[in-house]
Amino acid sequence: MKLVLGFQIHTVIKQVVERELKDLDIKYKYHNSSHIELLEEIPSTLYQKLKNSLGEYGIHLKETPRDQFIQKVKDSVIEIVYGDTYQTVNTSNLIAEKLNLSYGYIANTFSAHTLNTLENYIILQKIERAKAMILSDEYTLTEIAYKLNYSSVGHLSSQFKKITGLTSTTFLRIVKQKNSLLTSYDD
Repeated sequence: MKLVLGFQIHTVIKQVVERELKDLDIKYKYHNSSHIELLEEIPSTLYQKLKNSLGEYGIHLKETPRDQFIQKVKDSVIEIVYGDTYQTVNTSNLIAEKLNLSYGYIANTFSAHTLNTLENYIILQKIERAKAMILSDEYTLTEIAYKLNYSSVGHLSSQFKKITGLTSTTFLRIVKQKNSLLTSYDD
């Protein structure tokens, strides 16, 4: 028997973090997928224990102000790209507005510390979302392009091909063929 898993990474991480905090009896307030407020000071030994237990899951605490800022930028991008509302404003403008800083400053800081451009990070997140939407089979390519604020399916396909090596329509066709083969194989 094969199991095919679908999951929301932020939900999984939230559950892991909450379980670890509960196991260590640490009181907290959950703000979003990467921001948790500890409601009381904890001893350094307990902090280290938390850090180690989360590290076993590949979850790392962002301890420096720079790392925390970069995480805020990434969270903003993900919130915008994975949000349910269509945005008519460029993602870059939304990030600047959300962080109340100039986009130039945000982009330069991001690039200096991640060795990747913010624009490329945004595109990568959009393409990952597009792939998930294609795989869900709930949206047409036109709807996906619209939801991700692309000017056209052609623009989406161009960026999709740049990142994946395939156009979005080719990716869709391959997925459908693969699913068809798997369905006939399982019968």
